[in-house]
Amino acid sequence: MAKSCSWAGRRALAAATSCLALLLCGCSAMGSAGSREAPLALLPSAKPGIGSAADGRDHPNAASPGPAASAGPKTSPVTAYFVMVDDGGRHGIRFGCNDSLVGFAQPGDGGNVPLKAAIGALLDGGQPANAYNALGASRLTFLSGSFDGTTVTVYLSGTLNHGGSCDLPRVEAQLTQTALEATGAVKAEIYINGETLSDYLARMSRSR
Repeated sequence: MAKSCSWAGRRALAAATSCLALLLCGCSAMGSAGSREAPLALLPSAKPGIGSAADGRDHPNAASPGPAASAGPKTSPVTAYFVMVDDGGRHGIRFGCNDSLVGFAQPGDGGNVPLKAAIGALLDGGQPANAYNALGASRLTFLSGSFDGTTVTVYLSGTLNHGGSCDLPRVEAQLTQTALEATGAVKAEIYINGETLSDYLARMSRSR
């Protein structure tokens, strides 16, 4: 009886040991297969995740935009023409009352086309420290401008105020040369309140 029990116990132990060995082999194979497949499952999401805001979270590896990236578009300077009074052509083009017409670089205006920005620099009333703006006391507004490849056309509205007869050629020279420079045109047609600049200035000259 004791021998029979002992024999049965040994058979049960052997069977249990065999099952345990099979179980361990199966777990090891599954673990090995899992370790090979896991990296492949991560690869597609690893690259897109860098710097991506699609999931609504900040990523530690995302590159922060520098100052150049966050800044608005850069605007190139424009050239506006001012007067050096009684300069006799020493620093620019001699005209009018022995004056000089001189171009000065002015900052661009927030992405506006060069023509509007350049004319606007005159109409704003500012002037360089060593020059004079004959349009400084005027209340003129830039309405529109166009360029057909040869002629630049500018439409202004408002009131032109000037300081005397010498200011009339100064106004004409400043507006005309600034418009030509801004567009590369060979001819300028400027209107104030629908009237040509030459007619407008002639009427002002007669009224004084």
